[in-house]
Amino acid sequence: MIRICLLAGVSLAAVATNSPALGQAAQPPRDDHEKSEIVITGSRHSTDVLGGVAVVNKEELARDVRPSLGETLQKLPGVTASSFGPSASRPIVRGFSGERAGILVDGISSLDLSASDPDHAVTINPLTAQSIEIVRGPGALMFGPSAIAGVVNVIDTRIPRLVPNRPIAADLMLNLASAARERSANLGVDVPLGRHFVAHVDGAYSKYDDLHVGGFLLAEPLRAQALASSDPATRALASLRDTLPNTAGQSDDAAAGIAFVDGPLNVGISYNHHDARYGVPIRFSLDPAIMPEAPTIDAHQDRGDVRVHLPIAGMFASAELRGGISRYHHDELSPDGAINTSFYSNGGELRGDLVQADRSGWGGTTGFDYRHQDAKIHGGEKYLPDSRELKLALFTVQSLIRGPLRIELSGRAESARLHADADPQIAANGGIVGTIPIARSLTPLSVAAGASYDVIPDWRIGVTLSHSERAPSIQELFSNGPHGGSQQFLVGDPMLGIERSNGAELTVRHLNGPVHVQGGLYYSRYSSFVYEAPTGSVRDGLPEYQFRQGQADHYGFEVESDARLGQWLGIQWTGELTADAVWATIADYGPAPQIPPFRIIAGVSGVRGPLQGRLEVERAAAQTRTAPIETPTRGYTLVNASLDWHPIARDPALTLSLSGNNLFDVEARRHSSELKDYAPLAGRDIRLTARLKI
Repeated sequence: MIRICLLAGVSLAAVATNSPALGQAAQPPRDDHEKSEIVITGSRHSTDVLGGVAVVNKEELARDVRPSLGETLQKLPGVTASSFGPSASRPIVRGFSGERAGILVDGISSLDLSASDPDHAVTINPLTAQSIEIVRGPGALMFGPSAIAGVVNVIDTRIPRLVPNRPIAADLMLNLASAARERSANLGVDVPLGRHFVAHVDGAYSKYDDLHVGGFLLAEPLRAQALASSDPATRALASLRDTLPNTAGQSDDAAAGIAFVDGPLNVGISYNHHDARYGVPIRFSLDPAIMPEAPTIDAHQDRGDVRVHLPIAGMFASAELRGGISRYHHDELSPDGAINTSFYSNGGELRGDLVQADRSGWGGTTGFDYRHQDAKIHGGEKYLPDSRELKLALFTVQSLIRGPLRIELSGRAESARLHADADPQIAANGGIVGTIPIARSLTPLSVAAGASYDVIPDWRIGVTLSHSERAPSIQELFSNGPHGGSQQFLVGDPMLGIERSNGAELTVRHLNGPVHVQGGLYYSRYSSFVYEAPTGSVRDGLPEYQFRQGQADHYGFEVESDARLGQWLGIQWTGELTADAVWATIADYGPAPQIPPFRIIAGVSGVRGPLQGRLEVERAAAQTRTAPIETPTRGYTLVNASLDWHPIARDPALTLSLSGNNLFDVEARRHSSELKDYAPLAGRDIRLTARLKI
């Protein structure tokens, strides 16, 4: 089923395309849970905007939720995960991560440090999400410079948009899972305060032990090296299996919000506190002289948010102001609990959207986005001087519908100012960074245009062309020091220029009838791609990596299909198929690192009365196109199954779910993970989930 999730808020897809969802604010502001989403027949995740918006709703999250955002989303077409342990796993979209694939909360940044390094977890707890979207195409320029990769947006209800039609509305979700003895719970409550005010509170808690994995910890080539060693301790590493040490952790969130709702008028604020403490998988060394690190990260974030939604008469339908401010820090702890290095990030974001009223099929959204962030590192592994980043962006997305033809145009202009202080600790590592203050001012400009057409009934073909520009991050510009989490000595280049690319995407959609198909074929050519390249040197006991720029080609495809197979044994059967692949090559360097291989997921699901079951097989091919100093990765096959039960036939408020992942406990390694040769994926994992809505 395709679910266009409104879920207590206007989705990015609706804002970007001026779809009927924009009218939600004008509807009676009462909240029936069963009326808070529109469900139409179609494939499992996507809507029909040009670039595609993959949507995971609350019911799917109840089945697929994991401690990290990356593992929660990794089955979506074109999405995998960094897999830096069960906690620090960030989504990788079409082979892109970090600054190239932004992560948002209700349209604005997560305001943490997760984009700077794979061992830094995203502060968004998936348990608190109401739905999650991945937005691509011209509409994605509202939120970032990449129309091809897109952005991940997590929708929550911490600032309510609807007044419950009952004295209290609650949503409770409980999870138990075997692979890491995971125990998690989330409770959200909305309470009307009079006719127009509504208060919201929620809390989430997750705790898990060291992860059970399938097979050995070390990949086969490393096991062979370990067995050939003359050192008994090194040889013993080859026998490590089943449990991934230093991966236990826990997190908790608490939030409160209040909003005033009067028809389409909505004004509200919220506050959220996030704590997480988790281990980073050990990168075992085969050199007896090098002791591997076993760091623990202790992270905290305090965040406040505000939203103002105003109806406007005339040529504009509404205006919305959205803001957030955050204080974030985490400590990297040694095994004895001592603080080795502390990371700080304080900042905020403010964005405004002016939504045009529909005029004979023409609509759109125009606005601004301002973000400010200060980053500081204190301690032995300081690899960045104190740095500041200010970005101001102006954007517009315009759409026109004329019968079977739909056209979208978008543009984004940014002013980026990046500054690094002089720093004696950084200057001691050599180079210009740290010796003097450095400031860069850059003006990236991005545009995209797309059109789609109903070539024959129920078949729509679309084409999107884009020119994207991205300012380098402070890490790419100003790094100059050791970072133990990624086991690199990072060297930035303060003279890096704007990263530029030209891209094209062809999409096909057929979303009516018993068989539904949607797919995309995309290509980007970079004239100044920013990447990390090993120099061959070793500094502070770590391999040196330097940020460089060069030409690059990036291309791939995604396809998703489902078909109603009819009824047999009283069960209504549906078959599903998803496949994706991406390739990336950097001129004068070779294949880009950590690019996921071809993957296919085939599943069959059945519904009978209050029961819904699903069986799927996921096959990831071997990855042999490797970057310099990168090892190949074997393919793997996972078998997964799930069963959902609505025990109260007249009221689906209670759902019980039983799922099994990697049922045959196979050893699987994700090529997109820097730790793939040391940390395989979870082994057999049996999960029990209960969700109750009242």
